[in-house]
Amino acid sequence: MSDIHGILPLTLHELRFAAGGRGIIDGISAEIVAGPATIILGANGAGKSVLMRLMHGLLRPTSGEVTWREQGVERVRRGQAMVFQRPVVLRRSALANILYALELARVPAVEREAQAMAALREVGLLAVAHRPARVLSGGEQQRLALARAWALHPEVLFLDEPTANLDPGATREIENVIKAFDASGTKIVMSTHNLGQARRLGDEVLFIHQGRLVERAPVERFFKQPASSEAAAFIKGELPWV
Repeated sequence: MSDIHGILPLTLHELRFAAGGRGIIDGISAEIVAGPATIILGANGAGKSVLMRLMHGLLRPTSGEVTWREQGVERVRRGQAMVFQRPVVLRRSALANILYALELARVPAVEREAQAMAALREVGLLAVAHRPARVLSGGEQQRLALARAWALHPEVLFLDEPTANLDPGATREIENVIKAFDASGTKIVMSTHNLGQARRLGDEVLFIHQGRLVERAPVERFFKQPASSEAAAFIKGELPWV
């Protein structure tokens, strides 16, 4: 985080994305600013994961724009990280997974091991540092993905349904790591369809329905007084999944 101004805000302007002749994101405009954790909430199939990939730069919009305050491609790339629902782990140890990420980020070789071990300690995986990542549990692999991100000290961390396939104990551990990121000053942008998780981790909600941004509100207000019929139905569990 060497640039005092950082890469935020992130601006989405009339963002659209279609695949296979089907519109998935339909004209979303929003500004994502530094600070409070932003939760992208919506039913399965609403377009949350695609929106996250558009923000992160993994997908190019069919039309519209995704722009950062900082325009340098390399600066933006280094300033953000993304953790997926099913993280990819390499056929090497947990420690080596993080060392590889640091090498890609061009961290000097003499600093890599200390940074990697500190990241493993932060997520509670120090004891399995030399264990093959492939034999770790699903929750441990997800924490390893978070450790890779932690080691890079991103300004913005995108999390795509990071606990979707985990049991309650593993979910709690992941949420604690996410809170630590938030407390360290990293901007959290996280997609979920889990109402409880949105309440526990979020400061503001962007509610997505059928590819459109239907509502944006502080978490408490969103849950107490949803402004749209779609959000009200979703909170009550009455919105059909598509």
